[in-house]
Amino acid sequence: MASDQQLTIPPGRSMPRHIAIIMDGNNRWAKQRHLPGLAGHKAGVDSVRAVIECCVEQGVEALTLFAFSSENWKRPALEVKGLMQLFMRALNNEVRKLARHNIRLRIIGDISRFSPELQARIREAEAETADNTGLCLNIAANYGGRWDITEAARRLAQRCQAGELDPADIDEELLGREMALSDLPAPDLCIRTGGEQRISNFLIWQLAYTELYFAPCFWPEFGKAQMMEAIQSFLTRERRFGRTSEQVEADQSC
Repeated sequence: MASDQQLTIPPGRSMPRHIAIIMDGNNRWAKQRHLPGLAGHKAGVDSVRAVIECCVEQGVEALTLFAFSSENWKRPALEVKGLMQLFMRALNNEVRKLARHNIRLRIIGDISRFSPELQARIREAEAETADNTGLCLNIAANYGGRWDITEAARRLAQRCQAGELDPADIDEELLGREMALSDLPAPDLCIRTGGEQRISNFLIWQLAYTELYFAPCFWPEFGKAQMMEAIQSFLTRERRFGRTSEQVEADQSC
């Protein structure tokens, strides 16, 4: 079903190719309703479906969702266990739908800490959708931006130790190739729900020039209408990447 809202694309602006989302506020949403925290995470699955549909409808190339950070292991053990069960259930219930809609699923993060069963299901889900050519859906699970940079640096150090690489040749481009999602355009827009205004160790390297949008609603309240508002806000912004407005305008007039 297409969104009723229509986007207004000003001259010289273009749709975001890659959108990243920090899905925050599930616990607070549940607390307001006197429900257990896991109920908020379950309700948030509907919002995931809504933003995926919106991205497909609007021609967005990639969507990256921050589902479980490397810091989330500090949460109560019962909640963590429930989140792992919810993750497995989502993989079992949703992957066939993703495949039918030509969506490619990829999990980024250190999955080695997950149970062997969950790790196997992740690999199966990625394989089932690997040949799809539509939206690239990336789920960040047990992911942290500092972990990502550390892993990239470690791989380059191993190449140097093996004599395959001179340390003097390491530059931003080479390091960037080792980061998660290096085969995709960097996120153009990062949305965070829940009213907090920080990126919380999410895609630290990749978000260097990303436009940030903070939505006051909790994640289970975030649907297509809110997604369209975030994209519309992005479309009003001038992205200069270190240049002046005059230089940007001159490039657009060419």
